[in-house]
Amino acid sequence: MQGTRTELPGLAIVGGGPAGLMAAEVARAAGVEVDVFEAKGSVGRKFLIAGKGGLNLTHSEARPAFDARYRERAADVGRWLDDFDAGALRTWARRLGIETFVGSSGRVFPMDLKAAPLLRGWVRRLRESGVRFHVQHRWTGWTDDGALRFDAPEGVVEAHARATVFALGGGSWPELGSDGAWVAPFAHAGVDVAPLQPANCGFDVAWTTHFVERFAGDPLKPVVAHWRDAQGREHSRQGECVVSRAGVEGSLVYALSAELRDAITRDGTASMELDLAPGRAEADLRTALERPRKGRSLGEHIRRQTGLHGVKLGLLHEVLGVPLAADAARLAAAIKRLPLRLTAPRPIAEAISSAGGVRLEELDAHLMIRRMPGVFVAGEMLDWEAPTGGYLLTACFASGLRAGKAAVNRLRRFDSRT
Repeated sequence: MQGTRTELPGLAIVGGGPAGLMAAEVARAAGVEVDVFEAKGSVGRKFLIAGKGGLNLTHSEARPAFDARYRERAADVGRWLDDFDAGALRTWARRLGIETFVGSSGRVFPMDLKAAPLLRGWVRRLRESGVRFHVQHRWTGWTDDGALRFDAPEGVVEAHARATVFALGGGSWPELGSDGAWVAPFAHAGVDVAPLQPANCGFDVAWTTHFVERFAGDPLKPVVAHWRDAQGREHSRQGECVVSRAGVEGSLVYALSAELRDAITRDGTASMELDLAPGRAEADLRTALERPRKGRSLGEHIRRQTGLHGVKLGLLHEVLGVPLAADAARLAAAIKRLPLRLTAPRPIAEAISSAGGVRLEELDAHLMIRRMPGVFVAGEMLDWEAPTGGYLLTACFASGLRAGKAAVNRLRRFDSRT
């Protein structure tokens, strides 16, 4: 594109992540002209980073349990999944030549565990189908007459489209393009946007310098986390987490992050108790700790009788204080329920994903903004969240498909009236 003003013949898609690319695919398959605008120099950058450790494409969990992962938005996301669920996503990947397998945790991965071959094949197919890509075009808002405004290498570019799908991501990984800069122009246009918050994130804990210097980066595994939800119901989950310099992070913490984050917002802090010795009863630990020390230090006695060592033993010292009181009952109780006080979620730029975004109440069932006919929103821009495990990507794909199909139908209705 050259110049300052362009009239687009069909659908404009702003954002080149999975949701935007899926919208482009369904629209082009329907014969609609498609222009994709991407702020970075190439599309799918966050998708590539997500696949560095093995692309977790979706999850094998059956519905409706799958839908429940989206918490209060389960019913809304479930409708998207009716059109494109985990099975459909695996079939779609297979048609790109990417076979998948189900891992031991139920997560679904490409056979080669890589994102790049899938993305390359997808973009190549889109280009061959006629999708036009405009990279280094950063959307900055709308003009007074509703045209899209971009900062581009050649200067300010304005593009008027008959329909637009926005898929600009949330607020995590800003260096990859998902920086949340779209919030201001959407809010200025009167669209209700829930504040962006970190999701699937770590949390701050006020560790001592000594503890951080010795144990930062060490894994806590296995442990069982205990916490209470907003209604006071107790929950528990076994998994692994990591002591960080700031606090705690890792898969177990990420799985609880929505409730822990909401508790901090509500109460100022959140409490999580860790069972450092899963599989051993408190009474058994107490009996073991009551055995004679035979001249051993208390730390060595705890290690021999409970099996705790390294970071787990260090965490016991950190929370209970040094020196540890030689009270078998108190020690046993602490090993089974060691309280951690979480003071804040880590910044959104460090989070795997984000919560908040355009409230679904602003949209019709086809993801079109009611007050802005012809403008659709998909992916992580929307106000929903999900745990890691393939649920995030699946909903992004499904919402992109829904928005793309709806945009096609709107353009067809428009054309039939002209």
